[in-house]
Amino acid sequence: MRVGFRLQVHPELLDEYRRVHSPVRREMLETIAASGRRNYTLFLDESDGTLFGYYEVDDDEAAQSYLADSPVAARWEAEMSRFFLTLDGRADQAARRLTDVFNLADQLEATTP
Repeated sequence: MRVGFRLQVHPELLDEYRRVHSPVRREMLETIAASGRRNYTLFLDESDGTLFGYYEVDDDEAAQSYLADSPVAARWEAEMSRFFLTLDGRADQAARRLTDVFNLADQLEATTP
């Protein structure tokens, strides 16, 4: 399954947010991978701090549970929490999910004669 989400970064913290993600600590990268999330990508609109995230996962509920129980993820999310506006809870659990409305491969497959 594909998952898209949106968060809002404090505009005054954009430079620091980019800095802590370049690179992300190895233990956190390994934790994300171990959760089952793959092809994880973040895009930042620097004009207003909108952050769009995307990842693929076979079982998102299991991945969220794994991350919720991970001390590595808990430490990372505690450090990251100050970057986000209007967020109730950890970013990895409380980000606003986006509706998947178009995928090129899916539509090509569905319309193949």
